Amino acid sequence: QILANVFLYLCAIAVGIMSYYMADRKHRKAFLEARQSLEVKMNLEEQSQQQENLMLSILPKHVADEMLKDMKKDESQKDQQQFNTMYMYRHENVSILFADIVGFTQLSSACSAQELVKLLNELFARFDKLAAKYHQLRIKILGDCYYCICGLPDYREDHAVCSILMGLAMVEAISYVREKTKTGVDMRVGVHTGTVLGGVLGQKRWQYDVWSTDVTVANKMEAGGIPGRVHISQSTMDCLKGEFDVEPGDGGSRCDYLEEKGIETYLIIASKPEVKKTATQNGLNGSALPNGAPASSKSSSPALIETKEPNGSAHSSGSTSEKPEEQDAQADNPSFPNPRRRLRLQDLADRVVDASEDEHELNQLLNEALLERESAQVVKKRNTFLLSMRFMDPEMETRYSVEKEKQSGAAFSCSCVVLLCTALVEILIDPWLMTNYVTFVVGEILLLILTICSLAAIFPRAFPKKLVAFSTWIDRTRWARNTWAMLAIFILVMANVVDMLSCLQYYTGPSNATAGMETKGGCLENPKYYNYVAVLSLIATIMLVQVSHMVKLTLMLLVAGAVAAINLYAWRPVFDEYDHRRFREHDLPMVTLEKMQGFTPGLNGTDRLPLVPSKYSMTVMVFLMMLSFYYFSRHVEKLARTLFLWKIEVHDQKERVYEMRRWNEALVTNMLPEHVARHFLGSKKRDEELYSQTYDEIGVMFASLPNFADFYTEESINNGGIECLRFLNEIISDFDSLLDNPKFRVITKIKTIGSTYMAASGVTPDVNTNGFASSNKEDKSERERWQHLADLADFALAMKDTLTNINNQSFNNFMLRIGMNKGGVLAGVIGARKPHYDIWGNTVNVASRMESTGVMGNIQVVEETQVILREYGFRFVRRGPIFVKGKGELLTFFLKGRDKPATFPNGPSVTLPHQVVDNS
Repeated sequence: QILANVFLYLCAIAVGIMSYYMADRKHRKAFLEARQSLEVKMNLEEQSQQQENLMLSILPKHVADEMLKDMKKDESQKDQQQFNTMYMYRHENVSILFADIVGFTQLSSACSAQELVKLLNELFARFDKLAAKYHQLRIKILGDCYYCICGLPDYREDHAVCSILMGLAMVEAISYVREKTKTGVDMRVGVHTGTVLGGVLGQKRWQYDVWSTDVTVANKMEAGGIPGRVHISQSTMDCLKGEFDVEPGDGGSRCDYLEEKGIETYLIIASKPEVKKTATQNGLNGSALPNGAPASSKSSSPALIETKEPNGSAHSSGSTSEKPEEQDAQADNPSFPNPRRRLRLQDLADRVVDASEDEHELNQLLNEALLERESAQVVKKRNTFLLSMRFMDPEMETRYSVEKEKQSGAAFSCSCVVLLCTALVEILIDPWLMTNYVTFVVGEILLLILTICSLAAIFPRAFPKKLVAFSTWIDRTRWARNTWAMLAIFILVMANVVDMLSCLQYYTGPSNATAGMETKGGCLENPKYYNYVAVLSLIATIMLVQVSHMVKLTLMLLVAGAVAAINLYAWRPVFDEYDHRRFREHDLPMVTLEKMQGFTPGLNGTDRLPLVPSKYSMTVMVFLMMLSFYYFSRHVEKLARTLFLWKIEVHDQKERVYEMRRWNEALVTNMLPEHVARHFLGSKKRDEELYSQTYDEIGVMFASLPNFADFYTEESINNGGIECLRFLNEIISDFDSLLDNPKFRVITKIKTIGSTYMAASGVTPDVNTNGFASSNKEDKSERERWQHLADLADFALAMKDTLTNINNQSFNNFMLRIGMNKGGVLAGVIGARKPHYDIWGNTVNVASRMESTGVMGNIQVVEETQVILREYGFRFVRRGPIFVKGKGELLTFFLKGRDKPATFPNGPSVTLPHQVVDNS
């Protein structure tokens, strides 16, 4: 009996340990999955935020939101559109500022291309900071020209005042460059107030821009201005309401356009007290003042603008935009231009700090999620049924039910252990009952079969394929899973029931019960142990983690019901004899059997029984254990469903963040070249950090529509000019669609400037034909190295053919004027927080001059480009020497077509339209 007790306790402890291990393993797994999902979600959110910040630094939010909305549309919805999508919005009563660096040519000759770009990068980064202070939206950077708008997209009543303050601050900021470079550079600023059409054109390399007659006027205000002064129009003057002192600007004497339009102009008298007064009245604190207006209130001559300190800001409290440590860093750096770079140790320290911050943030998210899980509010929020705890959403319930549970094999193994322990207990109680041995062997074999079938899905390599397939089917099919679990419990219960019924063969009636009890079977001596064995079967039921608590309740009711039926009916006299014998030996409180005759017939009326007969107490004990185990099973399933929902919610959130990141990434890579976008999304950048790459051999092309200016009108019939821009959008979009052709994969669209299209070839790092300065040119022949230039020429001819088709369909007569050149450039990004990708160098300047000095309907190139392209079968007509500003006379040629068919690198020859129609 002592050994039987030991095995009972050992079995209960073993099952408890296995139950704890399985539950703990499941919780830890769910915790790790949720942690990993939260970590991925947090990383995706950070990357998505980087993408969004980068996107919003290039595009206004209302435009970016509209683009993302359209990108998510189905292809069927897009196919129903008659025209390409155009994102264009009308903004009235805004102030437009154009600023140009005077003496830029002199500055260019004084430093190399890389030094020049570094200088512009630092200067325009300062301008971007000023633009943020004065509520300006930077539109574009065109070479040395910077222009921005105030009052867009959110209207401001003080838009004109903010633009004047911005212009004064820019004039002061250029003094820093003047001090460092010892050159006569200055800023010429023009401001005009009016209406603009703001948005993007085309389908690739989106850049926000503005169009309108008022934009042209603002540009001419800058061109007709004076270096070191802010030149404003009458419309801007009307919005100032006397905030600034002005003097006549006489812009018409310096610009024919202003004189032709009869525009009155003025120059701002920038006295420091008035600047402070204006800033205060407009809600700008001291830090928002321009970086030092001139100390004198005399005239507005450029000579009045003086700088007191090396960084170009006058010494007055709150008048500088830079932090003190940044000023010291600039003042201590005598060699200009030299942007600040992070040291490697500092960069490593920053990464360590970032990692610790990320870990802290992740732990906070986990803590919040755990608190939510512990409060058990998640399940309630998901609308579950109170009794069954099933989800009201059938799809969610299906997802939960089909979730693969890989611990079912362990549950069946536990059933084998329970049967082994019960058999040992029964054998110790009654070693002569042969039924105990038979039920143990048969039951163990059957349970082993069930266990092996369950383990096959967990360890597929250790079992035959057919068995693995069968096991997988059981694991994934709900009714099969439940049936398999019922079989295991049925085997345990039947083994116990058969043993209990077999024990009745020793019972010969109450007359000899007390005399010969010890000579009968041990099961009659200790009938309670068979009820304890039934409790072990109940414990085995709660181990079936792959079935629901309702199925477990059904199984436990069957176990408890079977035991109760045997206790109260088949074993009733056995328990009565047990009670009579045991309680008489220990002289415990008893009642005469006469009072119990109705419940225990067959015993003598003089016999005595305990107050609560064992058959009832053991039955109640079994049912109490069943209820406690059911409560435990319900709690486990409730926790499992909570963990499931937690994992699903985190997964769904991660999917939503991933989807948003995917759309943001698509939008960002449509605004910047992919390799450039990756650079800026990789880590946080400072404004002064410069991304640049030198290329020795690339092609540059400018293509303009000179007669579009005559086509553009702002009459009401054209919806204030929007319909004209819609037509321009169709043209540029068709040009962009050419880039989808694999033939033109080496061509990168740089930007559009009004109605001018700029592209380059050989600036993509993953293209073999591009010319990096560090690449080994000897590995390629000259023909291979310049293949991208031939592709660019084919692209220019394809643009002409595309425009011809558009003209035929719209009954227009637009003509392209194209200029091309080849050589080395510096490609890079100005401004890390508001990145602007562009290419610079003499090659770009000459290509631009080839376009501006060209003839409509022709492609003009210089002699060096003509010599290379002629080797690829292109035909040329000699134009002769022409004068090019800054270059003198250059011999130029017109590209007329191509005799040889264009060949795709990895495909058959393809004849383009321009190869057969142009016979000139």
